Amino acid sequence: MWNRRRFLATSAAVALAPRALAQSVPAQPQPAPLPFIDSHVHVWKTDPAFPFAAGVHPSPADASVEMLLDLMHANNVARTVLIQVIHYKWDNSYLASVLKRFPGQFHGVCRVNPEDPAAPDQLSHLTEVQGFRGVRLSPAAGPAGDWIAGPLMPPLWRRCAQLKVPMTLLIPVTRLPQIHPLLDANPDLQVVIDHMADCPLNQPAQLDLLLALARYPQVFVKISHMWSLSSQPYPYPDAQAQVREICSLFGANRLMAGTDWPISLPKQSYAQTVSLYRDHTGYLPPGSAAFGTQDPNGIVTGSGPGQAWLNDPYKPGAVSPSAIRAVLSGTVQQVWPFGI
Repeated sequence: MWNRRRFLATSAAVALAPRALAQSVPAQPQPAPLPFIDSHVHVWKTDPAFPFAAGVHPSPADASVEMLLDLMHANNVARTVLIQVIHYKWDNSYLASVLKRFPGQFHGVCRVNPEDPAAPDQLSHLTEVQGFRGVRLSPAAGPAGDWIAGPLMPPLWRRCAQLKVPMTLLIPVTRLPQIHPLLDANPDLQVVIDHMADCPLNQPAQLDLLLALARYPQVFVKISHMWSLSSQPYPYPDAQAQVREICSLFGANRLMAGTDWPISLPKQSYAQTVSLYRDHTGYLPPGSAAFGTQDPNGIVTGSGPGQAWLNDPYKPGAVSPSAIRAVLSGTVQQVWPFGI
């Protein structure tokens, strides 16, 4: 016979059963995040041992390597390429000290004065003595940047090629035709175009200037600055459309992700920028001609430049997982090897 005591006991047992069952089922482990190597970060610190260049007045907030390491750890970022910030101009001392303190954690890209005839020898010293891997040049769009087509460029680019370190360019898209002779003269030199050359969206004539570089197999593109080019909210679908078009010609194995921390902070956090690449790259085309060709089962075959990264089967309209891995960590290690 059911009585009040028996009813309450039975009800309690039924209520507790799902909880007990849930406790008895082990939690499924969360998949590890895809490896991420950040191709573009700046660091600086207010420190009398490393004074800023005369006339330069950066933000009072530091962006120290210690702050960066905390962010990397919190967001599962394995390694980072550090780009000499313009606050120090040609004095690479702070970045050199970081490379010395954290061997294997970073690669460093230095700056030299492009209008100094001694720049090639300075680059040799920075590379062979201080451990830098690459140099960054940043010609302005106006007459002040005309040196990119001047007589001091061929010896500097030639020295880069001899040292086997990459040339990294923060360059307006309208100046890209001026580097063709330098690319032709140095076919084995790896050249990295920062931030998609800040090509404005919906400007096909200017985008064509960037796409024209796809015929040079040693030219790579950082698909950064989506946040500054876009007129739409995160994750910037209009900028993603431009990245997709770039990828269709270059292939995923010539594109690399970069946060541009801390420059990107007014628009998005470090974590958001990492997620932009790790979680929002489904727009990358899996079957571009640059990737090779696909057999009837959807397997990428052939000799396209993306072949090394694209051996995964995929469903029509879905991105190959290997394309994502290339953008997150594969491409950058073709230029800045970390052995990961």
